[in-house]
Amino acid sequence: MERFGYHVSVAGGINLSFGRATALGCSAMQIFLSNPRGWEIRGIGTEERERFSIELGKGKIHPIFVHMPYLPNVASPKDGIREKSVRAIKETVERCEELGIGYVITHLGSHLGEGKQIGIKNAIESINEAAVSKKVKILIENEAGQRNSIGSDLEDIAEIYSGIESGVRGICLDTCHLFAAGYDIREEEILDRIDHIVGFGNVPVLHLNDAKYGLGSGKDRHENLGNGFIGRNGFERFFGYGKTRGKSIIMETPEMQAENWEEKEIELLKGILSRA
Repeated sequence: MERFGYHVSVAGGINLSFGRATALGCSAMQIFLSNPRGWEIRGIGTEERERFSIELGKGKIHPIFVHMPYLPNVASPKDGIREKSVRAIKETVERCEELGIGYVITHLGSHLGEGKQIGIKNAIESINEAAVSKKVKILIENEAGQRNSIGSDLEDIAEIYSGIESGVRGICLDTCHLFAAGYDIREEEILDRIDHIVGFGNVPVLHLNDAKYGLGSGKDRHENLGNGFIGRNGFERFFGYGKTRGKSIIMETPEMQAENWEEKEIELLKGILSRA
């Protein structure tokens, strides 16, 4: 049984994210623990932590995924950037352990033109250094194919995954990124290939986003479900594959002008899952 939701705001206190997720009809959610465009992780007071624990204990919204900010670059050849990136992930992992959150999602970043193998080596070493809790898994996310990025080629994801200590690793697959990187997830043979390379059993969560641009565009531009190049029928074929089922689903789709668009999109997702 899939659990699904959105990336929701923690403005005013991380405990308030539960109410926002519930109002949207979510059963799971994703949050930031800090400014997504900064390095520092803000402090969480005792009262805020206790209120979060109470909401978490109700068991209505789970699992919870924490997404890393955008600045960390674990593949970077620059020692200073990589050290700051490791520290940021490590602090996030420690905070998640304190809060009882089991997953941290991170992008792998860019090798900055120094070569893919250097980026892969740096990513493996950085994530292993940052994995300071056996209770929190670090999930590596695939990329859309941007220049010098690490992780748009799933063989790279598989190599990095295999180099991370087994108890603290996982994979987050983003459907828009897969499509933009040239993986036509509407086709069973491509899904077979993805399963062979990374194994859907190693994927606890999907970022479910339609693609604003066509197959192999290399552009990380999300679209609302059914409004992009993957399309409603494409998602039905994706979930009809079988091994894609039973995952947590987090949508990061653009805000729409229509009233209650989030709830309507969740209803669309439910329909897709029922027909798949």
